[in-house]
Amino acid sequence: MNQINRVAIVGGTHGNEFIGAYLIKKFDQFPHVIQRPSFETLTLLANPKAFKEGRRYIDKDLNRCFKSQNLQDPMLSSYEETRAKAIYQLLGLQGKSQIDVIVDLHTTTANMGLSIMLGNQCPSNLRLAAYLNSINPLVKVCWTEPHQESTLLRSLCEFGFVIEVGPVPQGVLNAELFQKTEELVYTILDYLEGCNQGIIPQTHDTLTLYQYVGVIDYPRNEHGEIQAMIHQDLQYRDYEPLNPGDPIFLTFDGKAIAYEGKSTVYPVFINEAAYYEKGIAMCLTEKQQVAIS
Repeated sequence: MNQINRVAIVGGTHGNEFIGAYLIKKFDQFPHVIQRPSFETLTLLANPKAFKEGRRYIDKDLNRCFKSQNLQDPMLSSYEETRAKAIYQLLGLQGKSQIDVIVDLHTTTANMGLSIMLGNQCPSNLRLAAYLNSINPLVKVCWTEPHQESTLLRSLCEFGFVIEVGPVPQGVLNAELFQKTEELVYTILDYLEGCNQGIIPQTHDTLTLYQYVGVIDYPRNEHGEIQAMIHQDLQYRDYEPLNPGDPIFLTFDGKAIAYEGKSTVYPVFINEAAYYEKGIAMCLTEKQQVAIS
């Protein structure tokens, strides 16, 4: 791993995800807790206006505004598009990142526990994820194979990832998850410090990854209105196997709708509140083992 010089901890990318935003406020108030001898740690409240109003966003989802073409387009001038350009100037320019590591803090209404969300399988990301999983097996790791350029804030840096914790309602602080997220941040900073000092922490030789393979929307009528809910046997069962024929939705008149896939998958972000507007009832992943080099 190359020398780490600057780390950015980002919170409040979505304004109603309070744990990350308030952790940033804590770190700003007590900066010594995130400083390490060999690198500088910066903090960023990504969407301050949305946070102030307790909303996910003002005009559009900030975490979908970081496509390089859009960052260069002067015609895109909504609040979040303008904010994304400012963050881009601060954290990274055209692949020449001014930051070596980005840790973007998020919460979810789904039962995701402690999750690390990767956008690539660069060795640094995998080794860190494997280390976090080795000291706490409850830490799950998801990744999305990049078929096109990412629009997410984490993509401004190759060694960039999301910490996703839940379940927690939007606009709510949860003390237990706040503390677990905080401890995970400190563990990451200590890991990076160890790497800089040439003390590479021990990790597993392999890592279980949950690879994103698609999404499922709610059943809808011709007007786009939802016609069924997440089935009660599936609710809160993120990362658990979903087999063909298992119940997945429940209609309003009590009829179960079965999963029609041909193989076992592992749903995540089940019934995520913020995804209703995106037409996503859950994301599907496949479980795989990856060797750590």
